[in-house]
Amino acid sequence: MPTSAFIHTTSELTIENGSVTWESPSNIALVKYWGKKEHQIPANPSISFTLSNCKTVTTLSYKKLSSPSDEYQFEVYLEGKRQNDFKPKIKTFFKRIEQYVPFIKAYEFKIETSNTFPHSSGIASSASGMSALALCIMSIEKEINPNLSDADFIKKTSFLARLGSGSACRSLEGDLVCWGTHKEIKGTSDLFGVKYPNEVHENFKNYQDTILLVDKGEKQVSSTVGHNLMHKHPYAENRFQQAHDNLSKLNKVFKSGDLKSFIEIVESEALTLHAMMMTSLPYFILMKPNTLEIINKIWAFRQVSGLHLCFTLDAGANVHLLYPENEKEQVLDFINSQLVGYCQNGHYICDGVGLGANLITD
Repeated sequence: MPTSAFIHTTSELTIENGSVTWESPSNIALVKYWGKKEHQIPANPSISFTLSNCKTVTTLSYKKLSSPSDEYQFEVYLEGKRQNDFKPKIKTFFKRIEQYVPFIKAYEFKIETSNTFPHSSGIASSASGMSALALCIMSIEKEINPNLSDADFIKKTSFLARLGSGSACRSLEGDLVCWGTHKEIKGTSDLFGVKYPNEVHENFKNYQDTILLVDKGEKQVSSTVGHNLMHKHPYAENRFQQAHDNLSKLNKVFKSGDLKSFIEIVESEALTLHAMMMTSLPYFILMKPNTLEIINKIWAFRQVSGLHLCFTLDAGANVHLLYPENEKEQVLDFINSQLVGYCQNGHYICDGVGLGANLITD
């Protein structure tokens, strides 16, 4: 599909003002996206679990200007406080999407956003935040063009969200979402995320994700910088092929329900992500000593208990514990008895697989 298919063509703007509110969740990648081309195109395909409780809630209020502005007219608030620090990132996002939603220069906006998880929790909010904002903008387009189908609405929203934060395109639907073209998964695209279309075994329904907050501080190296370091990485091409291969393996695992193979693939992907960071130039380490302590504790616990607890990591120190719902009680006992001491201030967040974003009507 060419990007021109997403260009908004309606010229008459009859909507004077209004507001819309969406909540959109974060997601956790099982096969990681690390490295990108121009225009936020991923260097390899990825797949993620959509989360349920870790969400961003965004209200976009808009008022039509007397004449279109040369600049983007908006203010941003987090938890009720104006956030000028957020404006450069949103301005960059608006620049990227303007050709697809040109009406954004015809309105002034007030963006009010909040997270259901603590802002300082160390959980990246770019996926949930950018997807929620993209949904609000597309709701304006839906008002301007009521004939826009629900399927096209989601597809274009994912396309726009990707231009704000790559992983944001995987937050709109659930419970599994793919992003990036893969030959064995029908409908996949580099331009937007798609709900995983193939069979998923009962073992993976209502999967749990408990997030251990090892380090709530800001990362020393941003994900954007890390992605760019893949351009001259000596192992980049092998890594991209590995991601394709692991997604092929997961495609079979989701059908068979093989939890042992699921664990092997997911943990290998997490460690490979951080191996790419440690072998780039300049090299960097985002894991902390407590991250490694937790991983070793998980391996020992799994061997003794026979349970199917595994870990994955984002580009940071925090550890996502993934496990089937029917093992929740034993896993939480293990967390509270052996892992909570490795978390900053003893903090962790219990979450699980969710079904995507929701429009809030009241």
